[in-house]
Amino acid sequence: MKIAAATYGGPFAEGSIRLPLYDGDLEKAEGIPQSVQTLAEQIQRAEAVIIVSPEYNKSIAGGLKNALDWISRTKIAPWRDKPVAILSANDGRSGGERGQNALRLALSPFGPRLLTGREVLVGEASQQFDAAGNLTSDRYLRAIETQMAALKDLIR
Repeated sequence: MKIAAATYGGPFAEGSIRLPLYDGDLEKAEGIPQSVQTLAEQIQRAEAVIIVSPEYNKSIAGGLKNALDWISRTKIAPWRDKPVAILSANDGRSGGERGQNALRLALSPFGPRLLTGREVLVGEASQQFDAAGNLTSDRYLRAIETQMAALKDLIR
């Protein structure tokens, strides 16, 4: 799972979602963890965000949901009006369609500008990547190129 933030034509940053499990008591006692604040600020500074995640049990991955919960507790509202593209993969034929739907639902309260109509759903994922983790399918590479072009249009 990755949350990537980039400025148009500028640097690309990969955000870490290795965060403590959200706990209201921890937040009350210690405040927002620095790792959460850093991720929220990366998202806020970016012109667009790309979320890449597998589908877990026909829904959003737990680590990603945890990151969304933590980020929602920051005071900066980094998702508001942020262009966001979502990509998913799983070993089934659907490529993570239910996970993407659940992620769109989870993001909706934060008010991002979610890219629609240019979905990238990598099905049978274990057959689509080489040993180094590089996507090898021309079909999916073209789908990503199309989605990234649409995201650039959304930024403009």
